[in-house]
Amino acid sequence: MRIALVVGVVVAALFALVLGTGAVSTVIGGTEQQQLATRNLSCDAALGPWEGASAAAGRSAGGRLDGQQRAMAGLIIGIGKQRNLPPLAWQVALQAAMTESGLRNVPYGDRDSLGLFQMRPSQNWGSAAQILDPRYEVNKFYDVLTSVPDWQQQRPGDTAQDVERSAFPDRYHQWEALAAYLVSDVGGVADPTGCGEGFGNLLPNSEVAAHAIRYALGELGKPYVWGATGPDSYDCSGLMQSAFKTAGIRLPRVAADQFHAGAWLPVRQAQPGDLLFWASDPSNPATIHHVAMYLGNDQYVEAPDVGEVVRVSKINWNGHELVAEAVRPGV
Repeated sequence: MRIALVVGVVVAALFALVLGTGAVSTVIGGTEQQQLATRNLSCDAALGPWEGASAAAGRSAGGRLDGQQRAMAGLIIGIGKQRNLPPLAWQVALQAAMTESGLRNVPYGDRDSLGLFQMRPSQNWGSAAQILDPRYEVNKFYDVLTSVPDWQQQRPGDTAQDVERSAFPDRYHQWEALAAYLVSDVGGVADPTGCGEGFGNLLPNSEVAAHAIRYALGELGKPYVWGATGPDSYDCSGLMQSAFKTAGIRLPRVAADQFHAGAWLPVRQAQPGDLLFWASDPSNPATIHHVAMYLGNDQYVEAPDVGEVVRVSKINWNGHELVAEAVRPGV
């Protein structure tokens, strides 16, 4: 399968916000969280609640789809329903199609890859004419999907990788929130996971953090532009400033000044919503050149650099430029 046409991010955030009421769940961990995960193994869309971005991020990404993309999503879901496949199967197919082609039936690709799922005639997926027939593509994808052992007990992106066998296995997770939104919006499934409200290892413990995280994750995929503060592009501190503005917290404009805009705490004690910093000389805050928002479970959301997009990244706690203090804005 070819490298994705759509530039995206690897979303592996590990919390779920309680939406609708605006309430924020308290921290849940240890044995209690493990029990929740065990109880939720029968959920339709993943092992327990989604580990991906928030429902707000899914709605935001869904709002940017055009008519062709929504038509392809409708075809994937419609065939899934005709085959009596559960919403989890639709979710897997949607994530795969969005990653491989941007939900478009394209007549080109890497080597001989073609179509919605970038199937290859040389790999026995069918003839070129068959692969460019959307109904054939979707049915072929479901045929292979349902032959994957234990596919209903895996996270959707992992199953998509089992079908596609990409050289970049983690990239299918990036569209988890969007696919969940489409399962609900196009597929008419009110609660695609079957899990109700979700829990992560470490949930935001303040309304400020919840608002800021919702905003930042809603901007995933938007380009980095130096000096930009949104709504169409951001630099690192611009994203943080805009995210916390939605929570009623005004941050300074540049990263080095944001380091002084809240309470300091040891970086390894950071909680979701806290700011992380990187500096040329970590002992000298004046050399700070990057800021990001911690999400928990070693993940953070950032606007990384020129030529890249807002994304979720995994932290290296031993990185030589990571500043030893995190900052909790508004405290």
